[in-house]
Amino acid sequence: MPIVVGMSVLLGFQLLGELLARGLTMPVPGPVIGMALLLGGLLVLGRVPEGLRCTGEGLLRHLTLLFVPAGVGMMVHFELIRADLWPLLITLVASTAITLAVTAKVMSRLSRREGEGR
Repeated sequence: MPIVVGMSVLLGFQLLGELLARGLTMPVPGPVIGMALLLGGLLVLGRVPEGLRCTGEGLLRHLTLLFVPAGVGMMVHFELIRADLWPLLITLVASTAITLAVTAKVMSRLSRREGEGR
């Protein structure tokens, strides 16, 4: 039963985010707004309810299955991907490098802050 409650909470926040995105004509996807609202709610609550934790762990355990439709879509539309292969590759490499650099910088600052706190 906790998984049903957790899934209901996740879908409820996604619906709320979608309603806000469409109602306020925001350029941000509804599920992203719903995730931000869920994060805010969890921060206010101060803990993750058991049902939500079980649901999240279950989704993470089977996360690889969620990539199957994306992989099939890529194979179906491979001609479109091939037409824009170089811009896609350049964007992928650049975004990965930027993400690694920002993550390293944040980790470095957090490590220094942790060392100063001791």
